[in-house]
Amino acid sequence: MSMQSQIEEKIAAAIACKHLNVINESHMHSRGEESHFKVIVVSEEFAGKRLLPRHRQINEILKEELAEYIHALSIHAYTPDEYSEQHGQIPESPKCLGGSKFDK
Repeated sequence: MSMQSQIEEKIAAAIACKHLNVINESHMHSRGEESHFKVIVVSEEFAGKRLLPRHRQINEILKEELAEYIHALSIHAYTPDEYSEQHGQIPESPKCLGGSKFDK
């Protein structure tokens, strides 16, 4: 199973998502490793939660992947209303500054 599919499955199993999109951005950064991802998660579960707890929730779900495989994870976590206000427009991920755990 690809890392992209694994991330998608783990988040979908842990959070009741109205919308979930996992984008593999590795081609923009790494040397053939699946190591850079953007996740867009829209859920009612985020209502009343500030940004940091939302990110912590997703980081906890993906803690094994973050420890071993993922170099960069861009998280966009919204309530349905917030996502609607964004008109589905998600900021671009920042450029990777290197320092990958895969650099030896």
